[in-house]
Order: sequence, then C-alpha cells, then structure tokens
Amino acid sequence: MPAKELLIPGQLSLAQLRRLCAPVPSTVRLDAACRAGVRASAALVHQAASGGAAVYGVNTGFGKLANTRIAKKDLAILQLKLLRSHAVGVGEPLPTRVVHLVLLLKAASLARGYSGVREEVIDALLALHNHGICPVIPCQGSVGASGDLAPLAHLCLPLVGEGEVFYQEQRLPAARALALAGLQPLALSAKEGLALINGTQVSTALALDALFATERLFETAVISGALTLDAARGSDGPFDPRIHAVRGQPGQIACAAAYRALMVGSEIRRSHLDNDDRVQDPYCLRCQPQVMGACLDQMRYAAQVLMIEANAVTDNPLVFADEGSLLSGGNFHAEPVALACDALAVVIAEIGAITERRIAMLVDTVVSRLPPFLTPDAGLNSGFMIVHVTAAALASENKSLAHPASVDSLPTSANQEDHVSMATFAARRLQPMLRNTSYIVGIELLAAAQGIEFLRPLKSSTALERVLRLIRIVSPAMMEDRSLARDIEAVQHLVASGDMAAALDADLPELHALRLANTAPLAMALALA
Repeated sequence: MPAKELLIPGQLSLAQLRRLCAPVPSTVRLDAACRAGVRASAALVHQAASGGAAVYGVNTGFGKLANTRIAKKDLAILQLKLLRSHAVGVGEPLPTRVVHLVLLLKAASLARGYSGVREEVIDALLALHNHGICPVIPCQGSVGASGDLAPLAHLCLPLVGEGEVFYQEQRLPAARALALAGLQPLALSAKEGLALINGTQVSTALALDALFATERLFETAVISGALTLDAARGSDGPFDPRIHAVRGQPGQIACAAAYRALMVGSEIRRSHLDNDDRVQDPYCLRCQPQVMGACLDQMRYAAQVLMIEANAVTDNPLVFADEGSLLSGGNFHAEPVALACDALAVVIAEIGAITERRIAMLVDTVVSRLPPFLTPDAGLNSGFMIVHVTAAALASENKSLAHPASVDSLPTSANQEDHVSMATFAARRLQPMLRNTSYIVGIELLAAAQGIEFLRPLKSSTALERVLRLIRIVSPAMMEDRSLARDIEAVQHLVASGDMAAALDADLPELHALRLANTAPLAMALALA
C-alpha cells in the first residue's frame, strides 16, 4: 500500500474520500489529538455500566427489547451476542474498495469521541484496513435504520475473530486471517457492539463510491455530447454565455463553458456557419447545458450531503463526556443518504436519457443529414440500427431503477423501527445504473465518431480530434457491418474508468471545473445549521 494518510475525525474532505475509495487505498494513521476525547467518552460509559440506572445499549436490550435490563455480569457477552445475531446479511459480497472505505468511515466516526468506545476498538478497525484484511459483507439486508445493522455486524465480527474476510486474495475465516497478520481478536466492553453496528457508514460508502463514478461518467457524457453536436453539424449559438448568465443556474453556466471549450476551432462548425437552412437544433443538442447543468447541481448537492455524513456521528446513544450525558436519539436514520442517492439515480438516468436521444438523432437521416443508420450502404448494411436499440434498452432499464428508494418503508423490530430509509438499497442500485449509462455514453461516442467519418476531410476541434483518436485505437470506423459488441465494451471501459475525460481534463480548465468542489465538512455543516 502507498504511504500512510492522516485520518482526522470530522475533517475528511471530498478529495481525501476519493483517495480512500480506491482499489488500493492508502494505509492510514489516526490523528492523535482525538484520543483524549475518545478516552473521556469511554470512561463515562464505563461509569454508566457500573451504576444502577438503566442506560439504553449499555445495560439494556436493543430495539423492542430496550426495556429489558441486563445483569452486570452479562454486559460484555451482550455486545458479542449483538454482533452475532445481527450478522445475517445475504447476497454477493460488497466490493473490497467499498468495504475498506466503510472501515475508515466507522473508525473516523467513533474517533469523534461521542460513541463511548475504547481506543482499542478504533485501532482494531484501522488495523484491519492497514493489514489489507477486508471483511466479507453480504450486499443485502439493511433497511437504512437503525443504521446499517446487518452489514456493519458482518464488518465488525472479524474484530472478535469471527466471520469471514478476504486476505491475500483468499476468502478465509477471520480468526485465521488475524493470526496470519499477527493481530489479536478484540474483547468488547459495554456499548461497543452497539456503537459498531449502529450507523450509516455502509450506505454512505456505497453512495460515495457511486458519486465518484457519476463524476467520471458526467465529464465523459459532456465530451460525447459535444462530439455529437459536431457530427450533426449543430449550432454553437445555444451555448453563448449570455443565454446562461441571464438564467443564473450555476451548473448550467459551467456546462455551457465546457461545451464551448470543447468545440473551439472546429472546421466542421465553420463549414456550416453560412447557407444552413436549419433554424434550430433538437433539444438533445441545444439544451445540453440546461439538462447537464441541472444534473451537475444535483451532484453537488449529493456531494455536500455525503461529505457531511462521512464525517458524522451516527450511532446511538451518544455520549457527551464534557456534560456527563448519554442521549438517545436517531442519527442512525439514513434519510439524508437515501435522498441524496435518489437524486443521483435521477441524474444518472437523465444523462443516459438525453444521450440516447442524441444517438437516435444521429441514426435518423432526416434530422442528422448523415447516411441512414450511419452506414454508407443502408439496406445491405444495418449500420448502427441495433446499436441504438441497445442504448434504448439500457435507458429504459434506468427509468425503473431511478424510482425513489426513499419513498418505500417497511416497519421492522415489531414496529419499534416503524419508518426506515432504504438508503443502502438506494445507494447499491446506483451501480447497475452507472453501468447502463456508461454503455449508452460509449455507444454515443462510437456513433458520433462514425458520423464524423462522413464529414472528412473536415476536422473537429483539437480537443475532440484527440477524443476521436482514442476511440479509433479501440474501434476502427465501420464502413460495412460487423459486430460492434467488443468495440462497445472497449469504449465503455474508457468511459467508466475516466480515461476519456482524463485525456482532456488537464488542458481544458472548463472541463476540469465540472469536477465536484472540495468544501470543509464541519464548516459546511455549521453554515447549514
């Protein structure tokens, strides 16, 4: 792993979260300044466990069983039983990059000093991450309140030497992996099991992973839209900054600037400035700044919510050591994450929807004035006819997947937990949507590149010619029918990986400006309070 990165509880930035949500994340070290608060919080819990008063999660049962008092001799086993009983998730394991981010978010949240756990618990979480031990977390089983109970139980069972992990490219019993790594199982104290499984870290990590993928997809979709505009010999008039300034929507203004920068110097555009009898382009071309700009604003909203949540304390009860108080509340309810994910779902669907419309426009000779289905001998060749059908099928799937997960709620725990967020599913369903839309954008890049073949020897802009060269490395022009399945896969990889956007990002500040800005999380939270 790369060099250690400093983890400052409450101060995780979007840029740092990007780095930590990686196939090979950095090892981390905890900021020593947080340890005094952690010790004070744990001491107050120890005092409560030793006293006679009932304190939820310390000497009582959980959920509907909160009124059941637990004997002092059973307080430690209570926490272990909690992990065991809640580790009942099903489905495929979550990706390792997401699980490592969950480990770090959980450690950072506990290290804020409001959860009452000992330092050893936080250090044990970080030790799993730093030793490359990845708990096996089944992807299904959370309703997003009281936190991500089942997945977090699977995350934390390995701390006590139970459950399963991925270690050194093997799926192993946790006890075996700990022994191989030279780590000792942890013995839990009062409240620690509850603090570990209460919280929104799984849904938040899934959402952040999707947010960063959406960011990569978004930039490439702007590029593909600009390429289609040139292939269809569309007008750059609708991108005039004056139009967008008078509306004032920030995302729209930023996107219009990016489109203008991408199209600077295009010979194709100059070729039809005069003697073009078309008055207006279809909406899928001229309304790109308005649609993509609105999507960008929603992405920025989601980024703010998720960055705050990544730094939040979301277990229950909370420990305020300086006041000597333990307060029971509901920060584990993941509604903010669910709503942000639903916004991202609409964004991903809309990117795919307008992109599919541009593909449909390109293959329609009446609108695009290109050869039918982008083939020189239509009839004998079908060209891009069924390629567009694939894009349409994917866009239609996204419509169903975009239905808000947050509007669904099923009561659990004998109606004690009677309204839930469904945040974990809201976040998890974003990945198939991202995959669908990255294919749609990849198909548009192929179709637009094919369209420009019919406009040669005219050249597009410098930036878009670089895009065309990248496409042609993996997909030659198609002047007679062949299967484009492998070409689609290859270009989709350029889209999903961010390689296509990265090829232009450094030289086009207007494109780079579409990246999600970095804002101090606690300062933002205070400003919004």
